[in-house]
Amino acid sequence: MLPHTPEWLPAIAPWLDLAGLVVFAASGALAAARRGQTMVTLCFFALVTGVGGIIRDVLAGEPSIIMRPEIYVTAAALASGSYVALGLLGVPLPVAAGIAAVAGFSLRAAALHWKLALPAYRKGEPG
Repeated sequence: MLPHTPEWLPAIAPWLDLAGLVVFAASGALAAARRGQTMVTLCFFALVTGVGGIIRDVLAGEPSIIMRPEIYVTAAALASGSYVALGLLGVPLPVAAGIAAVAGFSLRAAALHWKLALPAYRKGEPG
């Protein structure tokens, strides 16, 4: 922990990161939609902008969250996939972005609350 870090900060940091994940995923998809991109591109933009925590990990010298079994990228994928699906169904894009953000937030929040994780890859196991 850094010097002068409040005791409560480590407890809320994952929740702040979660808020950033879903807001950036939804806004990335919305930005691509406003530029007339395809739905596949929307999903890609949402996923890439949503997982900015990877950059945070690299800068902090931490193992990337992508390499850990946490449900993180999966939440961004749910948010972006929901956005694309709702857009294809004709839901107005700002509404779809809000629903997608809630979906991604809910999945990641459940993972944080109940300590859910994906199965970890073990070297030498068939994959």
